[in-house]
Amino acid sequence: MDWALVRKLAICCVAALGAFAAFRQGLIPPKYSPLPAIVFENPYPILVDWQLRELGQDDALCRGMLSSKHVTGKRIADRPIENGCGWTNAIRMSAVGGARFPAARVNCGVAGGMALWMVNVVQPAAQKYFGQPVIAMRQMGVYNCRNIIGNSIWSRRRSQHATANAVDVGAFRLKNGRQIVIRKAWKGQGKDARFLREIFEGACPFFRVALSPNYNAAHHDHFHFDRGPFWRCR
Repeated sequence: MDWALVRKLAICCVAALGAFAAFRQGLIPPKYSPLPAIVFENPYPILVDWQLRELGQDDALCRGMLSSKHVTGKRIADRPIENGCGWTNAIRMSAVGGARFPAARVNCGVAGGMALWMVNVVQPAAQKYFGQPVIAMRQMGVYNCRNIIGNSIWSRRRSQHATANAVDVGAFRLKNGRQIVIRKAWKGQGKDARFLREIFEGACPFFRVALSPNYNAAHHDHFHFDRGPFWRCR
C-alpha cells in the first residue's frame, strides 16, 4: 500500500471537510463562494442551506432577493450584537411567497427560507387541499432579545430570536377567508391537520431548526423556524 498517497488523500479529505464547514458556518465571505444564487422556484436541495447562509450575510444578495417577486420588504440598519442581542443584514418584511406576513426585523437568510417554503411547499399544499392560495399568515414572533424558553437545559442561552434569526408562525388565512390555526388544528385528523403536517415537514430543508407543537408545550400554538448553528426538525 502506498502510504504517502493515503496520507495525501486523507489531507485532501480533511481540507474539503474544513472548507465545507467554513462555508456552512459563514466563516468565509459570500463573495468568495462558488455557489450560484438561489432560484426560489426550483432550488437545489444539496446547496440550499449554504445559499441561505450566504443570503443571511451578504447585503447584495439580500437586495437581490428584495427585487424578486417572492419577498416584499425593506432593508433596515444593522444593530451590532451586544449582550447576545441585535441583528445584521435584516429586513422589515411585509409579505412573502404571495402571503401577507408583517415582520419588523428578520434576517435575510430566514426571509429567504420563508420564501422557499411558501413557494415550494405551502402554496402548492394549499392548492392541493383547498384549491386556493394562502394570502396571509399570523406572525407570532421575530426579533426579541430573550433567552430560549420551554427547555430548562437551554434556558441560559440566547434564543435565535435575539438576533432576528427566527420566526414563529401561528395560523394561515386562505383566499376565501378560511383560517387554519395551528393551536386548533394540529392534533386533528381532517384536511386542516393534514395540510399543517405536510407543510411543517416541507419546511425542514429550508431551516436548520423547525419545531412544531410536537416538540414541547411552549410550541403548542405555532411553528418555530430558525437558521442557527444546530439542526433539529420535530
